Amino acid sequence: MHALIVHCHPERMSFNSTLTEVAKITLQQRGFTVEVSDLYREQFDPCERAEHYENRENPAVFFPLGEQRHAFRTNRLPEDVQREITRLKRADLVVFQFPIWWHNQPAILKGWFDRVFVSGGLYTSSMRYSRGYFRGKKAVCSVTTGAPEIAFGFGSRGGHIDQILWSTHYSLHYMGFRVLSPFVAFGIQGHGFSYTDEDNNNRQLNLYQEKWKEQLNSLDQVRPLRFQSWDDWDECGLAKPIRT
Repeated sequence: MHALIVHCHPERMSFNSTLTEVAKITLQQRGFTVEVSDLYREQFDPCERAEHYENRENPAVFFPLGEQRHAFRTNRLPEDVQREITRLKRADLVVFQFPIWWHNQPAILKGWFDRVFVSGGLYTSSMRYSRGYFRGKKAVCSVTTGAPEIAFGFGSRGGHIDQILWSTHYSLHYMGFRVLSPFVAFGIQGHGFSYTDEDNNNRQLNLYQEKWKEQLNSLDQVRPLRFQSWDDWDECGLAKPIRT
């Protein structure tokens, strides 16, 4: 079994980096081979640009999805995109490690989705959802938040964590992944917490590391998140009536 960790934090001393290292060691102990894609360290460009494509299908007007399809057909994908696709193809499990910034994933990770999930190559109108390119592979998000857990309940000021992660999870479902329940470390500020004293900070950080290990060691027992898919929709893409 092979795992890919897509690591998304600019600081090597961050708690996100600690959780990536925990995942790497824990999965290796389980018998996985592990590869880390460190987006900041490798300076992945999150912005889709015309200059990424040397052999343009349409030199006059830049249409990103059209150029992605053309580059895939002609085996001329940008080098960094091809590198990430190769990593994804090798992986049985993909772990996404990132902080919640502005109620969403960091821009560099959103740009990774924009560029790496290549139109016409990794998805088409018929190759999506339960028929997606990565069907059979698992994905799990491990995230940190700045606010404490109490701020992320239903109706709380931070918004429910499931709502915040919905677009990320749904994009992975769109690509065919079996999306597992996320791991969330709440209240992380810099290297630790701002809501508790230093001794309690250390205890809480250690506790989160142990909880992440436990979740990684029980991934085989974790049921994937439930999403609608082809069998749930009619020919127009609307939800079918529930039969009683």
